[in-house]
Amino acid sequence: MTWLADMNVEKELDPRLTRLAEEVRSSAAVEKGLRQIEKIVRHNQMRVLAAFRTAQVSEFHFAPSTGYGYDDSGRTKLEEVFAAVFGAEAALVRCQIVSGTHALALALFGVLRPGGELVAVTGKPYDTLSEIIAGPPGSGSLSDFQVEYKEVPWHKGEIDLGAIEAAISRRTSAVLIQRSRGYSLRPSLSVSQIGEIVRAVKAINPRTVVIVDNCYGEFVELSEPPAVGADLTAGSLIKNPGGGLAPCGGYVVGKSEFVQRAANRLTAPGLGGACGPSLGLNRLLFQGFYLAPTAVGEALAGAVFAAGLFRRLGFAVSPAPEEVRSDIVQAISLGQPEAVLTFCRAIQESSPVNSFVRPEAAPLPGYKTPIVMAAGTFIQGSSLELSADAPLRPPYTVFLQGGLSRFQVEFAALRAAQALLERGLITL
Repeated sequence: MTWLADMNVEKELDPRLTRLAEEVRSSAAVEKGLRQIEKIVRHNQMRVLAAFRTAQVSEFHFAPSTGYGYDDSGRTKLEEVFAAVFGAEAALVRCQIVSGTHALALALFGVLRPGGELVAVTGKPYDTLSEIIAGPPGSGSLSDFQVEYKEVPWHKGEIDLGAIEAAISRRTSAVLIQRSRGYSLRPSLSVSQIGEIVRAVKAINPRTVVIVDNCYGEFVELSEPPAVGADLTAGSLIKNPGGGLAPCGGYVVGKSEFVQRAANRLTAPGLGGACGPSLGLNRLLFQGFYLAPTAVGEALAGAVFAAGLFRRLGFAVSPAPEEVRSDIVQAISLGQPEAVLTFCRAIQESSPVNSFVRPEAAPLPGYKTPIVMAAGTFIQGSSLELSADAPLRPPYTVFLQGGLSRFQVEFAALRAAQALLERGLITL
């Protein structure tokens, strides 16, 4: 019996797909991808364990705080562990940060001042940042505070260091680097590439603050952006570093001076990071962070299988199963809107929560194109749990990410292929 038969789900799938699954799993490309992931997970799990041991985390640090949250030793200890793991001077890790977008807003508004200049050096940022940078007049965006903004586009799918160097001047206050691909087909950035950008920027203007949007990238490589000189790095706890357990929250790590500025934006000048109750969430945040390297490894293993499967079915995938990865996102270009909707509905049907819900494309705050999202997750919006989403615009690419169990991702990918087959959108 195959692994699918053992799971008693073979009746849901065309036998040809079950055979194809076995071929994909044993292919050289998938085996190479999995070997790479195993090495990274082992290294990162030991790195996190070392930080916990050095910080002497104890059960005492799981105690809750309320009200102002003064003297919350668990919160302080958690931020110490985050800073150590990320290779940063300081960290702000709070359940009061509602998303990765919020964490980035804290970094941007903390650093930028009227008359300053922000340069996005990896092309147009993720859709949800557009209104932070240049929202409608009176919305409180950076443009309301007379912050100038410009972008350096990608050049033939690669970083254009020459264009970045030309864009930086003595008046450039901050540079924004988006590590993940967002809703685009450009590759995600490696930590090494981020280091190249940091060095290029600092050579022209050492005072420019380099801010990295690290969402979807944590624990995918052996180190994080602060280790290569990033001044501020921000992300969400309901993505990679929450390990599937953090129910909410976000983080900002980096140089102490700039982390303090972000903390002042979260609370108020004079309060900074001294306030903010943990509300009994400390244990989940500690435990989720501890499990994060392994949880990320499961998501990556599932993505490698999905890439191998859909490449065999004739679709363009990015990254390929054997490629080195820098985030957990798997792009699959399906070519038509019906295929995108069919794929996302199959992912939803393969989820443990709300499997009966039918995703539809709809407008969402922060996005200019209708978005279809499949996410049968225990935590709303958790991208480390299995989800798939796509803007309904050419080339009709779906972005698959997460999966706390690689086996769920494998089954969901096969169910998506089955649904496409049943609707006549693929042939075997």
